[in-house]
Amino acid sequence: MAQFYPLRVTDVKRDTRDSVVLTLAPPVGDEDAFKFIQGQYLTFRRSFDGEEMRRSYSICAGVNDGILRVGIKKVDGGWFSSWANDELEAGETIDAMPPMGNFHAALQPDAARNYLGFAGGSGITPMISLIRTVLDAEPKSTFALIYGNRSSNAIMFREELEDLKNVYMGRFNIVHVLESEADIELFSGRLTREKCEALFERWVDVKNADFAFICGPEPMMLGVSEALKAHGMDEKAIKFELFASAQPGRAKKRAASAGADAGAQTKATIILDGAARECDIDKGAQSVLEAALAADIDAPFACKAGVCSTCRAKIVEGEVDMEANYALEDYEVERGYILTCQSYPRTDKIVVDYDQ
Repeated sequence: MAQFYPLRVTDVKRDTRDSVVLTLAPPVGDEDAFKFIQGQYLTFRRSFDGEEMRRSYSICAGVNDGILRVGIKKVDGGWFSSWANDELEAGETIDAMPPMGNFHAALQPDAARNYLGFAGGSGITPMISLIRTVLDAEPKSTFALIYGNRSSNAIMFREELEDLKNVYMGRFNIVHVLESEADIELFSGRLTREKCEALFERWVDVKNADFAFICGPEPMMLGVSEALKAHGMDEKAIKFELFASAQPGRAKKRAASAGADAGAQTKATIILDGAARECDIDKGAQSVLEAALAADIDAPFACKAGVCSTCRAKIVEGEVDMEANYALEDYEVERGYILTCQSYPRTDKIVVDYDQ
């Protein structure tokens, strides 16, 4: 069951002209459900004109900060982000699922590791959580952030980042790359592969980095990743978190194969919260998630675009085609995990387990 809790909004802070930071408090007695790992996100739900909308936003607080915060940037045409920026006030409540996500590396308090972070726009939100947590929990580690924005006015958490640089002097460094306003060509433009190549030559030490975290629009992430790998970084050390807003709906589904029988169905067993339910899935027309929801199975989901991993489950029998995957690591796919919103049955029978 996709369990939601009513979180009370204790503070709404305007961060930039088009972004807010919400401080949230879980219900009394449910605090443990909202203990998070650095880099994780919350999935919210709200009804707009009778239609339920779900959106995921990254937590932007350190694990030991003692608060729960998310940053929400207003998106043109975005119902949820517009409501949060224009109407939401302290004292109201928002329904949210417990924290999820794998955008992190296990902490090692005695380690001396070098982290790289690459953020574009509001991709800074999970990076704030990573930076604050790593610098606090690993006193010998360093963190270098390369942060791309349209202009200085668009920089989210600008004051907080400067404060962190002063507190962790010598251990935390920031390189701002702006599409406008930058006087030096190296720091002007977008975070492309070419820009990263130039930065790696003089400002960013890729050779001695242990991890790289990238969050932003897909083209930026691909360019940064290619540049990192070209400079010798192991692909397993590169971790991604894609903007959900970059994928407004479900990724375009592949056309059914010419040999598929019209009206063919798959018998599916869905395991959720220890209970097994059966449903039929129209081959080539329905994803596993769509069929589960149509059968009134309360399966978890958020973006329906293969971005957030909220709908993650394990395929324990049968085969599926996963049309898009921006959230699962290669090792998870190898172990049989799928994004049910993007998975379409290939076999006549499948068993999908949300509990594993």
